[in-house]
Amino acid sequence: MQVSTAPRKPRILLAASGSVAAIKFGNLCSCFSDWADVKAVATQAALHFIDRTTLPKDVILYTDEHEWASWSKIGDTVLHIELRQWADIMVIAPLSANTLGKIAGGLCDNLLTSIIRAWDYEKPIYVAPAMNTYMWTNPFTERHLMTVDELGITLIPPVSKRLACGDYGTGAMAEPSLIYNTVRLFMESRQNATSGRVQ
Repeated sequence: MQVSTAPRKPRILLAASGSVAAIKFGNLCSCFSDWADVKAVATQAALHFIDRTTLPKDVILYTDEHEWASWSKIGDTVLHIELRQWADIMVIAPLSANTLGKIAGGLCDNLLTSIIRAWDYEKPIYVAPAMNTYMWTNPFTERHLMTVDELGITLIPPVSKRLACGDYGTGAMAEPSLIYNTVRLFMESRQNATSGRVQ
């Protein structure tokens, strides 16, 4: 009997919050799903923009309803804890201004923010904001970004282009391929550093 010595695939928890850029969430999940084991989380507002038929068939999409339906008594699993324990890394794309503010303030009123509040910050989190230019340049956004940076959350900055609202400026979410390549490069460089120390 042969035992596989191949390392397991990375476990990536992808999350979407309420921004028009969530229309790209299926594409983002597809980018990651060939390379990693993927589970997905969406806020109620994100569901307005996500076309579930674009998600890879093996990717489970968890929502606030799953959080409450999975628990009925002491001893039952708690979904936001289970997902936090399962994941090697979390990526929030898009990260809306609202969810950024909640994370910076420590609020946890939905599945996504509960995962963040329970997160083990020894494991990386990446965020790719998406919002109107004036929301992006708002002084609150700068304060919130400083707070999440102090937590060790890594920013994949938005880009400048014509936004869904018609304005032109910075605030569009980075392309899914760039988000994927950023995270994969980080994971592979970390694995190479770890294997180099073992030798």
